[in-house]
Amino acid sequence: MAKRSAGVLLHRRGPAGVEVLLGHMGGPFWARKDAAAWSIPKGEYVDGEDPEAAARREFAEELGSPVPAAELAPLGEVRASGKVLTVWAAEGDLDADACTSNTFALEWPPRSGRMQEFPEIDRAGWFDLVAAREKLVKGQVPFLDRLAGLLG
Repeated sequence: MAKRSAGVLLHRRGPAGVEVLLGHMGGPFWARKDAAAWSIPKGEYVDGEDPEAAARREFAEELGSPVPAAELAPLGEVRASGKVLTVWAAEGDLDADACTSNTFALEWPPRSGRMQEFPEIDRAGWFDLVAAREKLVKGQVPFLDRLAGLLG
């Protein structure tokens, strides 16, 4: 059975139109990458857990702030990288520069026996839908189209 993840795609109206908040994936593998190295704030959840509650929890853990919206609009599911990802859209604003993420432990350098802590998201940023297409990991791009369709 595929692992399941849930997330929230925060959006706002900017001067050039719709903007979305994405997080740059942390850790040494992603450190020097920019294109296709950003993600919708999301994380895994277990069977029996409410996916929307998990999406809200993961957003708060990865950005250091709760989702700034009471209502979430479902954007559906996408199967990517062996996982089923369920995402909701939320309209709101957040200071991307103030975001702080939880961390994960990784042996680094590989086979060194030394464990280091890295943030899950090392920075966040607002992007218009064209720029977000370039930044977002490819498996999550369909959610941008779904958001655009939802907002008309």
